[in-house]
Amino acid sequence: MLGARRVTAIIEREDDGFVASCPELAIASQGASIEDARANLVEALTLFFETASPSEVSCRFQREVFVTQIEVPVGQASSPLRAAAAPELLLRRCE
Repeated sequence: MLGARRVTAIIEREDDGFVASCPELAIASQGASIEDARANLVEALTLFFETASPSEVSCRFQREVFVTQIEVPVGQASSPLRAAAAPELLLRRCE
């Protein structure tokens, strides 16, 4: 191994499996278990670093990624004015 780079991995349950993502590079993978998703993300990142040019790595790499928990109010009616001023949101529909 020539070197290593430490990046963030976020692993979430999705349907019957898990999705692992690296926010610094916007690369994701999946697996049937947490371990599979993690290993598949490592493989995807390894392939990216092996094939991407240094300029592509530099361009895609987001150095300032912050992972934290926040508390938000739920169950409160929001005013129509507040809702109209809200930015467009990408929401995953649950059925």
